[in-house]
Amino acid sequence: MSAFFGPLDSDGRVPARQQTRVASFLISAHGALARRFALSLPLRLESAWQTELNAQFYNESETVSLLLRATSWMPDLAVGYLATAWETAWFPTPAEGIPDQSLALGVDLATLAHAVHSGIRPAALLPVEANADDPFAMALRRVEFESGRLLQAQIMFLKGENLVPFRDAVSTALERRHAEVRKLWREMLESIDISTDENGVKS
Repeated sequence: MSAFFGPLDSDGRVPARQQTRVASFLISAHGALARRFALSLPLRLESAWQTELNAQFYNESETVSLLLRATSWMPDLAVGYLATAWETAWFPTPAEGIPDQSLALGVDLATLAHAVHSGIRPAALLPVEANADDPFAMALRRVEFESGRLLQAQIMFLKGENLVPFRDAVSTALERRHAEVRKLWREMLESIDISTDENGVKS
């Protein structure tokens, strides 16, 4: 196994098989976040966090749109059953130990977003010889850049004053979501002959 995409083609582009599998995973994860942010939005924004939810919804939607257009797709029968496991993992799971159901779901969403944004670094899998002008490579770099920026919102929410009494519950939920995302990301990469020992997953 290699720690990077490849072997690249003569133009320095990532093989379509690897593009398809990685983009499918990222679209599943970011698409799930977009859906959950959309469902969490009230008709009228009344707090700073709700304003941030609105911004995150559009950012996740943009990520999905970008990947759909920048990826060189090819038929991949395995994506069908892999996507079932991915989509199941994104289901809402209220954080245990928080009585307020709405707040517990908010913590779950924030911890899932934190795990996706900090635990998946797709651009780190690009070898130095990858074509810098390739749309897929540029899309991965954009996804990683945006994830780093959006991560701050999850951190602010999870460290907010209203969650101070539930610090242990938040930590437990965060660890669980990170473990789930790491496992799925690692297994998906290994299925296309990429090792995650060095570049695949960063917590």
